[in-house]
Amino acid sequence: MLPAAVLLLLFLTYPLGLGVWLGFTDAKIGRAGTFVGLENYLFLVGDSVTQQALFNTLFYTIVASIFKFMLGLWLALLLNKAMPAKTFMRAVVLLPWIVPTALSAIAFWWLYDSQFSVFSWMLMKVGLIDRYIDFLGDPWNARYATIAANVWRGIPFVAISLLAGLQTISPSLYEAAAIDGATPWQRFRFVTLPLLTPIIAVVMTFSVLFTFTDFQLIYVLTRGGPLNATHLMATLSFQRAIPGGAMGEGAALATAMVPFLLGAILISYFGLQRRAWQQGADR
Repeated sequence: MLPAAVLLLLFLTYPLGLGVWLGFTDAKIGRAGTFVGLENYLFLVGDSVTQQALFNTLFYTIVASIFKFMLGLWLALLLNKAMPAKTFMRAVVLLPWIVPTALSAIAFWWLYDSQFSVFSWMLMKVGLIDRYIDFLGDPWNARYATIAANVWRGIPFVAISLLAGLQTISPSLYEAAAIDGATPWQRFRFVTLPLLTPIIAVVMTFSVLFTFTDFQLIYVLTRGGPLNATHLMATLSFQRAIPGGAMGEGAALATAMVPFLLGAILISYFGLQRRAWQQGADR
């Protein structure tokens, strides 16, 4: 295990430790800086842009994760049924996840263009709108537009993972439930969902982590605009540290993300340890 331990130490532990240390300094680009304690964190607590980035990150993560779970579960249930070209359809579903994030963001940037948007063109053709929608120029439109792009990218991961879990459930359980007179909804509620809960917990933990730390999609689409309406903690950290030159402040902002990520992991971990939850009990 020594080679793996060395790689983790060099590319994970050292950067994380260096980032934590820089968060306690006033380091700038080209200058090491001195220890300032909690000064960076105290500044970030009262910084309105940081507060907005925190709100954006939580809103972005919660809404996107809910939609990815619902649509991913629906797609997994659909793909689990007998249908023509099922293998081909499963491969097609993975495409949004396989395509590099930057390319997906560029494609959505074109789809959301204020003058050449395909979405606006189609809506105008069917008479639902009378002018093109400013997807990325309005703060709330931009928030919803970035969430939609993230959901499109994340659904395949959730769907394929849950599909793998569905295929481990024995068909005899559904047959027994059907013999007892269970409706399709009851079979889903009392057979599928309880047995799929451990997989859901793991998948949604990864989904939340990926969404909370999203950087490429936001940076390519909006760079945090308009008016910082789509800045996430990750993009704001980069902006403060690299273009802005305030390495200590950017590192502190990135370090402040760790408690939220640990919280998501611990909720999943302790949930998986609860035997009652795994079996679908109420307690």
